[in-house]
Amino acid sequence: MTIKERYKIALDYFREAIPNAETELIYDTPYQLLVAVILSAQCTDVRVNLTTPAIFKTYPTPKELATATFEELFPLIKSISYPNNKTKHLIGMANMLQEKYNGIVPMTVDELVQLPGVGRKTANVITSVIDEQPNMAVDTHVFRVSARIGLTNKATTPLSAERQLIKFIPSEMVHKAHHWLILFGRYHCTARNPKCIGCGLQDICKYYKENKKV
Repeated sequence: MTIKERYKIALDYFREAIPNAETELIYDTPYQLLVAVILSAQCTDVRVNLTTPAIFKTYPTPKELATATFEELFPLIKSISYPNNKTKHLIGMANMLQEKYNGIVPMTVDELVQLPGVGRKTANVITSVIDEQPNMAVDTHVFRVSARIGLTNKATTPLSAERQLIKFIPSEMVHKAHHWLILFGRYHCTARNPKCIGCGLQDICKYYKENKKV
C-alpha cells in the first residue's frame, strides 16, 4: 500500500464517519476563538467553554480586555490550567491586537505567533477554523492518531508531523482533516484503551496490526 492510498482510505473513512467535524470550542468572533484557544492549552474544551462566557461578557472585545488588570482577569480563569501565565498572555495579546492591528485578529500564522500566548499550533487553529487556510494544528490527538494509522512516519515533533500531514492531505481538506483527527482521537482512538474493535480503519492501522490483531 502506498502512502497516498493510505491517506485516501483514512480521509474517505473520516468524511463518512465524522461528516460535520468542527471545533468544540464555543465562540462567535475570531477574538473569542483566540481567547478560547489560548485557554485550551493543556485544558479540556469542556472546561474552557464553562469559563469563557464570563470573560466574553466582561471583555467583549480586545479593547476592553486590554484595559484589564491581572487582579481583575485572574478570578475569571483561575479554574483553567496555568491561570497565572494565561492571564498575562490574554492581557498582553489584547494590548498587541489594539496597538498593532486596531483590535482585529490577523489571519496569517507569522503575525499570530507574535502575539503573547500564541504558538504555531494556536495560530494554525485560528487560521484554519476562521479562514479555512490549509494549516494543520498538531495537538496530542492529531499526533497520536496520525502515527497510529500510519499517516506520519517517525515524526518526533508536532512540526514534523504537521509537515508530513499537509504534504499528502489535499489543501482544500486540511482544515477539515484537523478536526477529523482530533475528534477521532478524543472519542475513539483514545490514548488508553482505544476502541479498535469495529473501527473502520483496522485494515490500514499500524497500531492495530502491531498490538491488537491475533
